[in-house]
Order: sequence, then structure tokens, then C-alpha cells
Amino acid sequence: MKTTEFLVRGAARIPSPCCGKDMSIIGTRKRKSKERSGETKLYSIRRLSCDNCSKIHHELPDLLVPYKRYSSECIELVLSNPSTHDIPADESTLYRWFDWFNSLIDYWIGCLISIMLRTNQENIPLNWTSANSETALHKIGRFVGDAPRWLERFVRPIVNLNLWIHTRSAFLSS
Repeated sequence: MKTTEFLVRGAARIPSPCCGKDMSIIGTRKRKSKERSGETKLYSIRRLSCDNCSKIHHELPDLLVPYKRYSSECIELVLSNPSTHDIPADESTLYRWFDWFNSLIDYWIGCLISIMLRTNQENIPLNWTSANSETALHKIGRFVGDAPRWLERFVRPIVNLNLWIHTRSAFLSS
């Protein structure tokens, strides 16, 4: 399969997710991503070190989800359309994506509410916890909508505030 390489570099100065201070570029690392077409893309991701606390962070573009090897578009299509997607992934991978998404949905919603409260947003959906019969997709949709790129819309703020939980989906399998 063909592999294409890209250099990922943000134009703006990025504050540290853990303390908000400036970060310095200390190098790059390679990150692969499988696309909807089956093509593998290789990204050179910048490694950044916080000037204050020295923690290392990686500058991921929106099209990547931390610790996932498929593009966010692929994962979103499978989660949105479980029976009608055309993503080239095996059944065990699809199972892990659903398990990962469903097991962390309440945590992510809590993170989004926290972010909305921190930024004084007033459009927090009321009684979101009372909707237990809703699917995980409907629950998150109340916060980020269901238009394309909904996965990116909730991943980015959670990652940028250092609230993303380090997961390895292989450990989520039963």
C-alpha cells in the first residue's frame, strides 16, 4: 500500500495544555494514520516541551485522534453509521472503537461541561444525565452537534486542556 508523508506544523504559538505557558520545539516524531481509502499516511508531528514544567506534548492535527491509528474521519464514519460504512478495518478494531467510545462518553461530557463552565458559556444542555436511554452518539451530539467532523469538535478542546485519558484500545477488549 502506498504511504504519503506530511509535515504537520501549526502557525500559531501553542500554549502548554498543562499550565498554559509557552512551549519550545524539541524535534519531531513519525505518526501513521490509515485513511478511508486504505492508504497509510505518515505525519511528522512536532514534539514540544513546556518551558515551565518541561512536560513533552505532541502537536496533533484535528484529523488524528490520540492513540488511534485511523483518521478521525474513519472512526467518526463507523461510529455514526455502524452498518453502512466503507472503512477498511477488521471487526475487532471496530468493536474496540465502539467499546472505547461508549466507555468514555460520560467522562468526555463531563469534560465538555467543565470547559463550558470555565469559559462562561451559557448553552450547556440541561439534564443531560437524565437521558440515560440515549445512545452515546446522541449524548455527545447534544454538545457538539451531528454535522460532519463532530469527533474533532470534542476531541480538540479536551486534548488541549490536558484532559484526554491515555488509552490503549487493545486493553479495552473483553
